Amino acid sequence: MGGLGCDGQVWRSGRARGAPWRAFLCGSNPWDLASFLVMPQSLALISDLHANLLALDAVLADVERRGIDQVVCLGDVATLGPKPNEVIARLVELGCPCIMGNHDAFMLDPDLIHSYTEAPVVVDAVQWCRQRLGQAELDFLASFSSTLRLELDGVGVYLYHGTPSSHMTELLAVTPPEQLDAELGDVDALVYAGGHTHLQMLRQHRGKWVVNPGSVGMPFEQSVSGTAPVILPHAEYASIWVEEGRPTVMLHRLPLSPQALYDQANLAPDNPITSSLLACYG
Repeated sequence: MGGLGCDGQVWRSGRARGAPWRAFLCGSNPWDLASFLVMPQSLALISDLHANLLALDAVLADVERRGIDQVVCLGDVATLGPKPNEVIARLVELGCPCIMGNHDAFMLDPDLIHSYTEAPVVVDAVQWCRQRLGQAELDFLASFSSTLRLELDGVGVYLYHGTPSSHMTELLAVTPPEQLDAELGDVDALVYAGGHTHLQMLRQHRGKWVVNPGSVGMPFEQSVSGTAPVILPHAEYASIWVEEGRPTVMLHRLPLSPQALYDQANLAPDNPITSSLLACYG
């Protein structure tokens, strides 16, 4: 359902796994920062899916069970894990806004990964996933935005992958306040949210909230700083709820069957990262 508003601006409506939502979109890019969005009162943030379909389906089922109105994906959707095409298909079906993560950019520019890591298992697993995508999947990744600012019942929410200016920089609980000031910039928002670290976080910073929803597909036990991570057998996401201008942020953890995760990883024995996944789940 849709129609033209003032000056050709488009009003769209849709559903997020059964939950109604609506947006009034201004500008040629519907998810551009200049767009004005009238959003529902609850929002789910998912990030770092990493081609884990089992985990994504568990999260989307929980989002629907809770009656959350809309989903935004903060990036890193279809690399490393065993199900890149299937995860992209699920996001296309969902129709949610998506933010460009570093791994999404790696799929579009094969040389870019070398500015981030030379770890053979990561480089080779990204290449394995890229080889399985067609042009339609790559075009979908290319449509992702770098950032998104929206209003949730009057509360400003600013979304990105790593930081507002970089999808490779980490924001952590121990990031110094002065560095956090510089990274977040001067966009007017009460809630800032990004992924990238695979670590859930809710941090109060100078009256603002800085949120990391964690990782849907590969949640880490601790910050890895370039070392091999321990991947935990659950799925993570965050939700934001606003009632009469009062926001609440929730971090969610959904236990998954280690055996089911093991079996899913084992469906891709030629994926270079499979042995590492099996060691975590076995």
